[in-house]
Amino acid sequence: MANTKLTTLTDPRSAAAEAYRSLRTNLMFMSVERPVSTVLVTSVVDSEDKSVVAANLGIAFAQAGNNTIIVDADLRRPSQHHLWGISNERGLTSLLAQDSNLSSPPLQSTEVPNLMILPSGPLPAVPADLLSHHRLTEVIGVLKARATYIIFDSPPALVATDAALLGVKLDGALLVVQAGSTRRDQTQRAHQALDRVHIRMLGVVLTNAPRENMGSYA
Repeated sequence: MANTKLTTLTDPRSAAAEAYRSLRTNLMFMSVERPVSTVLVTSVVDSEDKSVVAANLGIAFAQAGNNTIIVDADLRRPSQHHLWGISNERGLTSLLAQDSNLSSPPLQSTEVPNLMILPSGPLPAVPADLLSHHRLTEVIGVLKARATYIIFDSPPALVATDAALLGVKLDGALLVVQAGSTRRDQTQRAHQALDRVHIRMLGVVLTNAPRENMGSYA
């Protein structure tokens, strides 16, 4: 049974699911000159919301018929394997650790057609060192050969440098902000941290918004 946090799968007629489809459409048609195929999803501070956003966005892309991969690049507190109920024995770190794994990445299928998950794999002692490795560019290339869209779930921008290290190699970043929790100054600092290394900001995703503000259309 699907995790109830995967709203686009469990409640596809909900306002939240429609919001993810709208986000998908915006990303697909954002720019003809600079198309988006690899997306970093990060948050301002530590929150499970960014992982839930990454998972639901990945579902939305797959439901539109696109081959899609969700990569758990949070090598500190990974959660995609929990959301999907899959093994985390092998994953991104397996690819970064050995060249021999690149020919057969440990992607795991899901109940959603066109959607695969690459969990984090065993956690390294120093995640930033692993994400700084030149092999990361090769890993991204291997995944792009297998999917049209790749969503990277990364640690919060203000908690570690991981998001910046990964984001510079991708087409752009989405910043997840939690209504009623994330402070304005924190959001500005996170945005500045990504902008400082010239990461293309694709937008801000607001979570935990009051339901009455979401509207409805039946």
